Amino acid sequence: MLSIDIRTSQNVTIEYELAPLRDRVLAFVMDLVLFFVLYMIIRFIAVSLVGDRIYESYFSSYFIDGLLPVGLLILYHLLWEIFGNGQSLGKRILGIRVVRLDGKEPGLSDYLLRAILLLVDFIFSAGMIGMLLIGSSEKRQRLGDLASNTTVVRLRSGLQFGLAEILKIGEPDTYVATYPEVKQLEESDMLFVKNTLARWQKYRNPAHELAIRELIKNLEHILEIKAPAGPPDRFLKQLIRDYIMLTR
Repeated sequence: MLSIDIRTSQNVTIEYELAPLRDRVLAFVMDLVLFFVLYMIIRFIAVSLVGDRIYESYFSSYFIDGLLPVGLLILYHLLWEIFGNGQSLGKRILGIRVVRLDGKEPGLSDYLLRAILLLVDFIFSAGMIGMLLIGSSEKRQRLGDLASNTTVVRLRSGLQFGLAEILKIGEPDTYVATYPEVKQLEESDMLFVKNTLARWQKYRNPAHELAIRELIKNLEHILEIKAPAGPPDRFLKQLIRDYIMLTR
């Protein structure tokens, strides 16, 4: 799986797994189906209220069945991503989200560019341009992503320790570490901890369960601390938090 490192405004680098082409296309299709259902309901209500007079001229027919649905589709994606924190309904179902490559939160102009360029990426090109760019570009960016400096990442993979959680930690001068002893570890040690935890979260089998338990025992011995009772990921995530805040 392709991944990307994004450095946040707090100078913390977070590794994300890039959303594959399959997930992005499937999310768009889900949104398209939902939009079509909503549009047909709106169209049915409008025709019921106004009657066939709505189609009296060629322009009105072209507007109702051509320009209007395209405009509403753009508006649908724009509003969903703005109020859904970078996720349309399809993206939310598949666990993917829009992020900026510079670590900032996407803004209105970013979502607007992405929505407008759907016309080129998927609608007018039958999806060919968007799929070609996502499948071939290094950071899996379509035109809308390139214009807004964004990409789409998975949220359900790896450590599940993302931007929102990092931002809740606080500032270094006010942060109180639960395990200050973690400072004696090297960055390579913490990377090993992160990868071991990620594998355990992805593959819940006896072998990885044993590996995670042995890792916790070794950390208790090296740091001379005692892990609390409960899920092992809670203890390891706290170690990672403390390390990030104490060493950045």
